Amino acid sequence: MQASPATFNILIIGQNNRLQYEALLFAASLRHSAPGFNGRLFVGVPQPGPLWPQNPGIQDPEVLEALQHLGAEILPFETRTFGARYPYGNKIEALLAMPENEPFVFFDSDTLITGELAEVPFDFDRPGASLRVDGTWPKPTLYGPGYDGIWRALYDRFGLDFESSLDPNQPAGYWRHYLYFNAGYFFYKCPRQFGERFLDYARTIRDEDIPELAGQVLDPWLDQVALPLVIHSFGGGRDALPEGFLDGQISCHYRLFPMLYARESDHVVEVLETVVAPNKIKKVLKRYDPLKKLVIQRKGAKIRALFDQDNLPAREQVIRKTIKSNGLWMR
Repeated sequence: MQASPATFNILIIGQNNRLQYEALLFAASLRHSAPGFNGRLFVGVPQPGPLWPQNPGIQDPEVLEALQHLGAEILPFETRTFGARYPYGNKIEALLAMPENEPFVFFDSDTLITGELAEVPFDFDRPGASLRVDGTWPKPTLYGPGYDGIWRALYDRFGLDFESSLDPNQPAGYWRHYLYFNAGYFFYKCPRQFGERFLDYARTIRDEDIPELAGQVLDPWLDQVALPLVIHSFGGGRDALPEGFLDGQISCHYRLFPMLYARESDHVVEVLETVVAPNKIKKVLKRYDPLKKLVIQRKGAKIRALFDQDNLPAREQVIRKTIKSNGLWMR
């Protein structure tokens, strides 16, 4: 049965080691911050297979128990294309196991829900993704091609209109002129349609000899290279969602706990510390050292005291270096 426009599913990835704890934290933040969310939360778990040297699944029964207590549904999926060589591909292959024709939002597991998701004005007919992104790819070489030539070659390869993807408010040759997203969240009306095309595009970019990509590094950027092409192909774009909702007041893609304490809002820190506090959650999450030391043992407060959140250094590397020099960096 197709979900109504007001109802959608969420997909995150959970697997052995760090991501299982981040998935549990995500689920706890969802139940705390978004009581109006009435869809299903799926935790995609990759299954053992030839592309994994070890079992990648969640092997801690207490993590599984805690996830299920929070209403999460474990979604096993097979990895036939990426696996351990490119684990970011899990977000692509997990989509193929999701319920068909039901709107979805994918979130990276290192995300906190900090507000009511029911307030986000999704138009699931027009896909979008996170614009909280830096110009990480491509890196044009001295002898070319430049941004224009690289992106044009990709649009041409998949039969897409390149010109309509450009932002006329940004200068040509500047990375923001070209459609580029962070893959920390994305959404559409059908996960299988989106996943099949995402897989096709990513695999083609990885495996084909596209001359304009010579000298470009695709690991770990492959998902973010393919994503704008997929979104554009389905009629979406950079204006699919008003600014300020996701990666803003409703969610926070924190990526690393030291960075969260250094640069995110007081509200994000409050949500983090509130959802970790219940004993049922705390006893599981404390097995992950960054959570145990920074949140439960309160060392994150020391990181926060190092910075003025209203006047942060412009470069992330400066923030990282300051945290490391004070012996508080952990991941």
